Order: sequence, then C-alpha cells, then structure tokens
Amino acid sequence: MSHSTVTELPDAVVAGLTAGTLAPYLGPGLLSLCEGVVPPTDALALAGVLTTQVSVPGKIRNRLTAAAQFIENFKHRKSLVKAMDAAFALSAEPSPLHRWLATLPSPLVVDCWYDDTLRRALAQVGRTAWTEVQGLSQSEHFGTWTGGYDASGAPSPDPVEAPLLYYKPWGGRAPASNYLVSDSDFVEVLTEIDIQTPIPAQVQQRRATLGFVFLGCRFNDQLPRAFARQILKRSGGPHYAVMADEPTRMEARFLDELGITRIALPLAEVAARLVATQPLAA
Repeated sequence: MSHSTVTELPDAVVAGLTAGTLAPYLGPGLLSLCEGVVPPTDALALAGVLTTQVSVPGKIRNRLTAAAQFIENFKHRKSLVKAMDAAFALSAEPSPLHRWLATLPSPLVVDCWYDDTLRRALAQVGRTAWTEVQGLSQSEHFGTWTGGYDASGAPSPDPVEAPLLYYKPWGGRAPASNYLVSDSDFVEVLTEIDIQTPIPAQVQQRRATLGFVFLGCRFNDQLPRAFARQILKRSGGPHYAVMADEPTRMEARFLDELGITRIALPLAEVAARLVATQPLAA
C-alpha cells in the first residue's frame, strides 16, 4: 500500500466530514489556529515548560517522555501531574475550525493532545449529547485503561452511548488531569495496544465504518505513529492527513503503510475552506 499526495483539498474530504463518514483525528498543531496565547503546541515545547518547573538533566531536557519520567521518579507522580496542569492551565480560545469541528455529525473524534480546546468549542456551539473517554496512566489507575466523562465533566464509569464519542487516548487537562506523558505511561499502553486492550470498545465499534482526517498531526515520532496505527486498525477508510511540510522518511513510510492520502496544504488554508462549508446536521 502506498500513499498519494494531493495539492488541493479533495471534495471527498469536505463531503465525508460534513456527512459524518470521516472522523477528525486532531493533534497539537491545531492550536496554531487559535488567536492569542496558547498552551504548548508540541512535545518539544511541552518538555521546555516542564523542565523550567522541575530541574532535569540536560541530556533529556528536550525529550518529553524521558523528562516526564525523571520528574515522576525523582519528585513524585503528583509533581508531574501538577507540572502538566500548570502547562495546560491556560485554555486556548477555540478557533473557527474548532467550533466547526464541534458541529460535525461524526460519531467519533480522536484528539491526541492534552488541551481542552475542543471541549470548550463543544460547549460554545451548544453540544451536550456527547461523551468523552480518556486514556489513564497505569501508575494512577492500575488495571483501568480509560476513564469516561459526560459533557459537564462528571465521571461516567460506563460511557453512555451518545451521538458523539470524544476520545483522548493520551488524556487531558480537563476534566480530571489524566495524563499519559512519561516513558512508563506509554510503555504500559504500548505493551497491550497491539491486542487493542487500551482502546475503548465504543471506539473499536464506531471506527469500523469511518475514515479519518488528520489535522494538526505529525508522525515524526514513534508514539503518534503507534497510536494512530492501532486506532485506525480495522477502520473503514479512506484516510487523509493535512501536512504542508514534506514528510520525513519515517512519516512517508507510515503514510504508505496505512494508505493515507497526504494533503500538501497549510492547515490554515484547509481550515478556511472547511469553515466555509456547512455540516449536514449535528
């Protein structure tokens, strides 16, 4: 299987998103569309924020998961959670694209970053019929892979069937400070992810008829690749990724492996095109 590259936004992407047959898969790059001050927008920036709060050896200062592991080992897990809370205490103002995504009829949205921007956008557009599932750290919730929440942020131990399932595999600041961020957090999940144990049953059910559109994602690190590979497993397809920059060798191989069509356009340009269209129904 190989990927293709297009330099126009395919009509099929607009049609699929507005009809709910393509699911948004969001990464930290989406924060670049927000006005004003925003929380860290990539792993390097987040590592920088954490290591200004807690002193970390120079050789791992720029490696997020290693820096987070050091803080967890030599301070305490609570110190790491507190540092992550501080890094994401600032809520970004949702961009027009965030609000547009919040109106889509897709039964599933995947969000692989720790900010609460889309949660805020869902509130701004008046959506209440949705449920959230977040990945949980085994160091804090041993034996429990995910936590469920309703639109108000109240715990929902058995996530109810709602029109929209909002899935944050790495956790998030809101509503309960759940974070997969240290080496051990990810090792625990990656040990099981091949057999799909950490991926919620509802995600597995809903993806079967869906393709995914990656927005604000890069795959130049093994973690985003590993999660995307397993979340897309047995999904309906087709898949697209908005990526203006030329992919690295590993990214190109990943796009080939999953048959993802690369849309070689700036995210802001694609966002403007999408926001100009009207979803069918929420």
